[in-house]
Amino acid sequence: MPMIDIFTHIFPERYFAEMSKASASLGHLAQRFRAIPPLFDLDARFRQMDTAGAGYQQIISLPNPPIEDMVEGPAASQLARAGNDAMAELCTKHADRFPGFVAALNMHDVEGAVAEGRRAIRDLGARGVQVYTNVAGRPLDDARYAPIFALAAEEDLPIWLHPARTAAMTDYAGEPKSRFEMWWCFGWPYETSVAMTRLVFSGLFDRHPALKIITHHCGGMIPYYDGRIGAGMAVLGSRTPDEDYAKVLPSLKRPHLDYFHDFYGDTAMFGGRAGLKAGLDFFGVEHIVFATDAPLAPIPETIAAVHDLGLSPAASEQVFSGNARKLMKM
Repeated sequence: MPMIDIFTHIFPERYFAEMSKASASLGHLAQRFRAIPPLFDLDARFRQMDTAGAGYQQIISLPNPPIEDMVEGPAASQLARAGNDAMAELCTKHADRFPGFVAALNMHDVEGAVAEGRRAIRDLGARGVQVYTNVAGRPLDDARYAPIFALAAEEDLPIWLHPARTAAMTDYAGEPKSRFEMWWCFGWPYETSVAMTRLVFSGLFDRHPALKIITHHCGGMIPYYDGRIGAGMAVLGSRTPDEDYAKVLPSLKRPHLDYFHDFYGDTAMFGGRAGLKAGLDFFGVEHIVFATDAPLAPIPETIAAVHDLGLSPAASEQVFSGNARKLMKM
């Protein structure tokens, strides 16, 4: 069966060299990345891809950390441009392996990001753009980022939403940093959920009804907490004495929970079954796309987990490739 792995990551060598030069803070993180050969070595990557069988392809994107967390100014814009040029080159050289890529942006410069996103889509063939759940600590629903969402709506291509959080965001106020990598294990799904909710409450989907946003790791916490989001948030403001939220929900054109079903969830759950089933139940088969997060997460285990959902042949085809083709207009 054809498979389009819609959320995978790669470090083109030229991009990684420029990134390392631009950011003196990478340090141990750069060493960790180098310990994952398929992020850099195409032969190692192709061997890993071959374990999925014939017909398996990857849509490539740059991995964490966000460009905005590493550099600012013209250097950040140059880094995004270098990443896009390098990924486009890989897609041209290995079209059978990489039928498309996701454009990187420097969100510090929104006007420049829109121009770069348009260049990457129209000139290089990018199938959409990647944004992170916050921009150096600023929320995506900040009005300054509205042009990025308008660009995706104008081009009718998806936004890939990737979580971003570090150990600097503590688990307890009395500690200086998050410990035991809780910032990643639980912090990233939380980041995703908060970003999704803020975008919904900001009226994003009323402004752009056809907007398509792919949430990494199957929508974070959202599928598990539909009751708290729906009935629980229906009394928004009743728990907050120092802010007035009375106009938030009435300003929306639909019941607030409805908008969460407009997002897409990917299957990149490290082979987990329970979360994948919850995501399928919440988003529906039309809004689930196959992804593994390779090479940072396993491919065969993720494929097996999708097969274990017991989908019909038609639904299985939708998840493994059909929904991706429709989203990316391939």
